[in-house]
Formats: sequence, C-alpha cells, structure tokens
Amino acid sequence: MSDGISVDVEDVVGVLTERIEARFDMDMEHLKAAVAAAPTANPDATDIVKWHGHLVAAQAALNRAETALETQPSEVDDPTMGLAHRVNAAVATRDGRAIIVRWLLDPDALGKQGRAAERLARLRPRTGPAVQTSAPQRPPGPPAPAWRAGRAVR
Repeated sequence: MSDGISVDVEDVVGVLTERIEARFDMDMEHLKAAVAAAPTANPDATDIVKWHGHLVAAQAALNRAETALETQPSEVDDPTMGLAHRVNAAVATRDGRAIIVRWLLDPDALGKQGRAAERLARLRPRTGPAVQTSAPQRPPGPPAPAWRAGRAVR
C-alpha cells in the first residue's frame, strides 16, 4: 500500500493526523466532536476517529517506554532487556494501529470493493435492534409460581 508515508518517518501520528484532517476537511478536535455528537452519521469517520485514538494511545505508550529505557545505565542487564522488549512491543502496536488507520483512509484498499466490501459491511454494527425488544405478553391467568422445581424459596 504505497501512499507516500516513508518507513523512516518518526512522526507517524502527525502524518496520519494531517491526512485525516485533509480527508474530512476539519481538524481532529472538530472531527472528534462531530463523531461524538452523531456516531452513526458517518461510519467511516467514526472508525477513523476510534483507531486514531488507539494510535495516539500507542504512541504515548511508546514514548513512555523509550523514556524509561533511556534512563537505564548503558550495560545490558535483565531489566534493561525487559525495557527494550517493551519498546519493541510498543513500536509493533503503534505500527499495527497506523496500518489500520492507513487502510481506513484508503478508499481503494484491498477489501473495500466487490464481495469483500459486502462481507465487511455485514460486520458493521447495526444501528438498532434486529428484533423487537419489548417483553412478551403473558397470557391471562394466575401468576407464575415463586418457586422452581427442586429449589426452596428463601
């Protein structure tokens, strides 16, 4: 998925935020407010805002892990290796979420057209209940007993 984002870019969140703002022609704060006010109005915007939030959280976790690693002494011991693994995991998480945001932004991405798009549309949450949710009507007559077979009432 070649979209002009270099692998070497350190500010992945900034680049993707700019793309989101350009696509929806508003800054992220206004887009978040619009999605919060009407989450079902534009499902694409809702998904992008959700995953952008996950991306920002992953970047914050990466920054914390990198800061913790930088405070360690230069020798490689078990605690330092543990922090290095945390940094690697945070990078993988951030990159995975960035890939999802990039996919959501690309209207021609694999899986967004044809039969794959139809299957994807079926996975979207419904806006209302699939069946009537009112309680069933009880037939007229005596009330149901307060006990169940085999259990005493307490």
